[in-house]
Amino acid sequence: MERITVQTSIKSDIDKVWEYWTKPEHITNWNFATEEWCCPNAENELKPNGNFSWRMEAKDGSMGFDFTGTYDKIIDKELISYKMSDGRKVDIEFTKNRDEISVSETFDAEGTNTDEQQRAGWQAILGNFKKYVEAE
Repeated sequence: MERITVQTSIKSDIDKVWEYWTKPEHITNWNFATEEWCCPNAENELKPNGNFSWRMEAKDGSMGFDFTGTYDKIIDKELISYKMSDGRKVDIEFTKNRDEISVSETFDAEGTNTDEQQRAGWQAILGNFKKYVEAE
């Protein structure tokens, strides 16, 4: 199975980046790819075998889905590994680099959309995360 990686660097400290990535009250502010979408609800049980569910939907109500899965491994402020409900794996690494935090997400491709479409969508969400953290 093809794996895809997206990455960004955020001018912030690891405590803030980790909190904004993992707390539901922050996830709802950045977890969508375009301004036409939103994340009205997020539940997150950040521990091995813990579950997450993030609602993603179009603001006009035309479509939506629940992004769900189960955590496999958590290393505080370093690594989050999980399996999506469809069985695909995701690994997220948080690395300190001087005054920035690098966030790198590697995920199994889904085989429906092109790799480039998937990369663009996940990169857009990561870009929203960067904007949200740096604006706060």
